[in-house]
Amino acid sequence: MVDPASHATGCHAAGHYHHTGGLVLSSRPSRPDRPGPSGHLARRLTQLYGGLVLYGASSALLVRSGLGLEPWNVLHQGLAERTGLSMGVVLTVVGALVLLLWIPLRQRPGLGTVSNVLVIGAAMDATLAVVPEAHGWTLRIAVLVAGIVLNGAATGLYIAARFGPGPRDGLMTGLNRRTGLSVRLVRTAVEITVVVTGFALGGTVGVGTLLYAVSIGPLAQVFLRVFAVPAASDGSTVVAAGQPRRAILRR
Repeated sequence: MVDPASHATGCHAAGHYHHTGGLVLSSRPSRPDRPGPSGHLARRLTQLYGGLVLYGASSALLVRSGLGLEPWNVLHQGLAERTGLSMGVVLTVVGALVLLLWIPLRQRPGLGTVSNVLVIGAAMDATLAVVPEAHGWTLRIAVLVAGIVLNGAATGLYIAARFGPGPRDGLMTGLNRRTGLSVRLVRTAVEITVVVTGFALGGTVGVGTLLYAVSIGPLAQVFLRVFAVPAASDGSTVVAAGQPRRAILRR
């Protein structure tokens, strides 16, 4: 038999239950803001892939502005100029090569890591195929600003989904752990290296590169709060969870 006193105590701890004519009523407030397991995972997957597609599209807008690219895309554009490959293909190949560097750094990729390699480059090439080059200072500046803001939104979307960092971010955090150097110092050294190399190969460096560098961090922080995913309801299975601590913002 179940001790009625202990049963009542357990029910009370679980959330104030009352017995009324054989029915059990709960006074615990409902939480409509917390989706069930399937809805929670669906939202996270939607944010992940929506964010990655938007990231590739927004990076393509920076290319079309002609006013300067984010650091890694300076390198991608320079390599594309030298090899004849599209920027999206180069981005994908470089991402895969960077991911190989995770092995000695003992980094573990997540779904978001692999998806980052595969999706962003394809989205960039698709956008470049339909968006023409901007002409005139007004239009070029508008395209640049739109690209940076949308890139910040994309960063917030896919990082908040918590499926793992991109390959370049993981490289930086891995170097931080292995060398003991600060994330900021590692990031600065890596990004200066890729910008200088990309520029030497023919990549575009300009006011857009500087504007991106100073604005992407604050923008991404804002959008991380906007797109934060509520915790799953009790009993759900969380896939690749983990707060986006030390997320590096951004390329």
